[in-house]
Amino acid sequence: MVSALHRIAFLLEREQASSYRSAAYRGAGDVLRSLDAQAFGEHERDTSWQGLPGVGARTAEVIVAVLRGDVPAVLRDLESSLADRLAGATPAGRELRAEVRGDLHAHTEASDGSASLQDMALAAIEIGHDYQAVTDHSPRLTVANGLSAERLRRQVERIATLNTVLGPFRLLTGIEVDILDDGSLDQEADLLARLDVVVASVHSKLRMDRAPMTRRMVAAVTGPSVDVLGHCTGRRVRGRERPPSDFDAQAVFAACAEHGVAVEVNSRPDRKDPPDELIAVAADLGCLFTVDSDAHAPGQLDWLVDGCDRLAAHEVDADRVVNTWSVERLLEWTGRR
Repeated sequence: MVSALHRIAFLLEREQASSYRSAAYRGAGDVLRSLDAQAFGEHERDTSWQGLPGVGARTAEVIVAVLRGDVPAVLRDLESSLADRLAGATPAGRELRAEVRGDLHAHTEASDGSASLQDMALAAIEIGHDYQAVTDHSPRLTVANGLSAERLRRQVERIATLNTVLGPFRLLTGIEVDILDDGSLDQEADLLARLDVVVASVHSKLRMDRAPMTRRMVAAVTGPSVDVLGHCTGRRVRGRERPPSDFDAQAVFAACAEHGVAVEVNSRPDRKDPPDELIAVAADLGCLFTVDSDAHAPGQLDWLVDGCDRLAAHEVDADRVVNTWSVERLLEWTGRR
């Protein structure tokens, strides 16, 4: 029943449902996992699940259904919804997704994510990945609790410790660093050089005029630190919609191609960034790509099939998608800087 409750939370996160709902199911699973055999038996005998902290009426229904040997209705509906969505992917998209071995853009509770390093790693393992980059925000993005240099150093140490017990799976150190107005990056250069993966994104002044925005982005990707250009237009297509930034895509993607910087295909349903016409430009210019989740919760790591479907439509060879590579090859590429 712990696995059922956690699976419900995972699927709710994948659907971008209320974070309160997913947290309720995940939390109830954690409470059950903490019970010893005697306490569990007492609650089962008395059907007193709601007497446990964090277990409400709906999560108690899941527990009772599993004990009866039934599939809880909420889990059945979520699995059916997921199956319908996956069935909508093209064969080429599903084939590319099967080749992806990791994800280079995800957040934890250290910035604006909802889960710990360990929980994000375990979710990545569950969906079959070999590696997961941790890319919390940089300090200027205070609204997302961006990491100072000192906090990032502590996270790097924590990742090293976790990797001693997670193997052969590997957590990669990283950052989603803000591209500042002049194209410089919002973190210490020597610290960026220590990280496995650096994703650089524009988060401020998204309505900057075309020429200065182009100069800003070209300066970032031609510098010595960047591996991935994240959600390049900054658009949002669901919820609080936001139009794409205006820049010279030919100039920016040509710079990416020249300097070996991968263009991210961001799989978040509310982003779908870049738009299809810009993916075509980057593909024609010979860019590398990465298909990333930009996950802020464990279930969101499973979004990659959507991005793979969009990229596969442009007939980009899988070998140009850097997160289809082994971790050794990937780190050799990021080690070029």
